[in-house]
Amino acid sequence: MHNQAAIDELITTLGQRVSQSKSDLELHGRSETHFPDAPPEAVIYPESTEEVAQILRTCHAHRCPVVGWGTGTSLEGHALALKGGVTVDFSRMNKVLDIRADDMDVRVQPGVTREALNHELRATGLFFPVDPGANASLGGMASTRASGTTSVRYGTMRDHVLALEVVTASGQIMRTGSRARKTSAGYDLTGLFVGSEGTLGLITELTLRLHGQPEAISAAICGFDTVEAAVGTTMDAIQMGLAMARIELLDEASVRAVNAYAGSNIPVKPHLLLEFHGSDTMVRETSELFGELAEARGGSGFDWASKPEDRSALWAMRHNAFYAILGLMPGATSMVTDVCVPISRLAETIEETQRDFAAHDVTGPILGHVGDGNFHAILLMHPDDSAARARAHDAAHRLVERALDKGGTATGEHGIGMGKLRYMEREHGHGWAVMGQIKQALDPLGIMNPGKMVPPSNL
Repeated sequence: MHNQAAIDELITTLGQRVSQSKSDLELHGRSETHFPDAPPEAVIYPESTEEVAQILRTCHAHRCPVVGWGTGTSLEGHALALKGGVTVDFSRMNKVLDIRADDMDVRVQPGVTREALNHELRATGLFFPVDPGANASLGGMASTRASGTTSVRYGTMRDHVLALEVVTASGQIMRTGSRARKTSAGYDLTGLFVGSEGTLGLITELTLRLHGQPEAISAAICGFDTVEAAVGTTMDAIQMGLAMARIELLDEASVRAVNAYAGSNIPVKPHLLLEFHGSDTMVRETSELFGELAEARGGSGFDWASKPEDRSALWAMRHNAFYAILGLMPGATSMVTDVCVPISRLAETIEETQRDFAAHDVTGPILGHVGDGNFHAILLMHPDDSAARARAHDAAHRLVERALDKGGTATGEHGIGMGKLRYMEREHGHGWAVMGQIKQALDPLGIMNPGKMVPPSNL
């Protein structure tokens, strides 16, 4: 009942921007993967930082749980309202506030999506490079420390967030960081909130680093007989210092799915999808060098694309791979998981995982960002097949344990959410307890996205 009291108080001040309609609650209670629905009791649409602060002050007073919402693309149940309460949807806080081309930075509200930002930047010669595939909101991308296909060249959200405006659990507005490119002043509070998954506060403004549009871009696809050869070529290129902007792996099953989905005829074997950025001369020379490295490891079928429409088609194939893979098993649902390992252990980790899937009758195509050792497995099952669901859960568990055994992490970019809490203690040791202490200091009532990130005693 205390949650409804908070909601009633917010309705008094925010009116129809506090919704309890069934459709709104259902929409904000769904995940893109296998987690059961967990709708909030109300959805609130703020339009300013001051309104977010008011929401949190009210919820804090009533001990009402609060969950932030961007575009809902998170894959580990990050935005599910496990304890009820309210979801704060930032879709109306979607303004690009200030583009500073000379300093190559921009100030935005959290509901701006990465595609909308790049559309706004198109006349400046600048762009924002972090590309997780989905057209995610920048506030959500910061909250989950997103990365994606371009991180091998440009880095992740951690590398691009210069400063934040955050509203804490008690409704205080704070700013972290500055527009300066480096600092030695105190704790890195910006870094603390980037990746905190809404458990410490709600991001209401971001200052982001931008990059210059490259003079030339060239993309390519290349096939290999084995995953080991594809990953080995990637390692060779990185060790030679080749400036790759993207380098993605599709395994045989992923290629088969893409062929069926897009009507393409790519040979069914592991493939690398590549992109190079730079001057005309640099891109040409780098492409030629990579071709030589790939040929030395049996690479074949090079198909280079320099025209924008051809590059777009190539990367649309990669970004649509999830939907293509779902098409391998019509009517199926999926468990989407990711891990990241040192790149020297990547090929063996993928090959061991493929053997494990085959031995346990699990359909799980693999694709990933091989330039930084991160890969994804999309495990398919029919919703009413409990045995297949159990096999998929067990396979996903063994995959994470395998990555941790090899000096890796339980997740390279999907985050923890509710799905990977069980691995935090093994990965971080006492550090996980320290995370709980930080949570206790900033959110002593535990209202911020409860059920996520920290040890159960802090949930």
